[in-house]
Amino acid sequence: MIEAADRLKHVGEYFFSRKLKEIDILRQQGVDVINLGVGSPDLMPPEFAIKSIEISVKGTENHGYQSYVGLPELRKAIASFYKSKYQVDLEFESEILPMMGSKEAIMHISMAYLNPNDRVLIPSLGYPTYTSVTRLVGAEPIYYPLVEHNNWEPDWDFFENLNWKGIKLLWLNYPHMPTGETGSIGVMMRLVELAKRHDVLLCHDNPYSFILNEKPLSIFNVSGAKEVAVELNSLSKTFNMAGWRVGWVCGHAGILSNILRVKSNMDSGMFKPVQLGAIEALNTSDEWLVRNNLEYKERQKLAFHLMALIKGTFNHQQAGMFVWGKIKEDATSFSDKLLNQTGVFMTPGVIFGESGKFYIRISLCVKQERLKEAISRIEENLK
Repeated sequence: MIEAADRLKHVGEYFFSRKLKEIDILRQQGVDVINLGVGSPDLMPPEFAIKSIEISVKGTENHGYQSYVGLPELRKAIASFYKSKYQVDLEFESEILPMMGSKEAIMHISMAYLNPNDRVLIPSLGYPTYTSVTRLVGAEPIYYPLVEHNNWEPDWDFFENLNWKGIKLLWLNYPHMPTGETGSIGVMMRLVELAKRHDVLLCHDNPYSFILNEKPLSIFNVSGAKEVAVELNSLSKTFNMAGWRVGWVCGHAGILSNILRVKSNMDSGMFKPVQLGAIEALNTSDEWLVRNNLEYKERQKLAFHLMALIKGTFNHQQAGMFVWGKIKEDATSFSDKLLNQTGVFMTPGVIFGESGKFYIRISLCVKQERLKEAISRIEENLK
């Protein structure tokens, strides 16, 4: 066997990639698994977005290579979306760089700004890809704690006592995954101030703004944030378009120019019909978002019921497309036991950081009927 690169010694297969294989085996054995793990929206995207693709895919001129920076019309639609939804002004020509989803953006930002042995601040709890990409580029993850009793805000004392030498990036994510905490402008202001003081690039991953969240925030609601910050966003969660792979990074033109130097060597532009469909989604009325959230609200009530059944404690005000709760036993063992006994899979919180050892995450990307079936199975198992 040809030996793999050293960088893979520090990166395992993504948890959900491994778990889905296990679930597939159970299904082949006849088990009707209810997967409450992955946050892949099962609801439909806006109708006009789908119609746009149906029409544009037939155009003979729409199948060639596209610009590395996306259609001007797409960047204008993103700028208009930010102005309408966040009250943030972005220059469409230079402050928006379309991406094929957030994972691509995390990799490109890291490749553009990290050298081997640089250090990266990552929230614990947090999205596992922040860690895996950091390690893939040869940098070192440094985990900053989030404080449960303080609305999952960062531990500010940790930052004050930290040796900042070699730290280049700081990842943050509000509304936060997995806890569902919405964050606040005060938290973002303090992080922007830290980034300025220590000359660090602040990377705000912001895909959950519009899921069960009444007060969407952008890092750029903080005055002066463009000097030190970029923001990642996407259509995956907001418009149920995860498989379309449409996202973007926005921020100061000088910062984005370095990210583009990486991206332009990695792909040949986004499929034009997908961009045209994305424009229609971004122009969708607020009524569509309201209807989408009405469905998520009903699912959330059922997920709260599930969490109560397993004796989890949780915040009823959490945002996003998951329910996060604390249980009284090791969550990994509990998750495996639940899957084997009931065919219901819930995500153990430890995959988001060691402090998630006693937490469970339930996805809302499952039809109400399946959530009710999961409730029935667990109730029967408890008898």
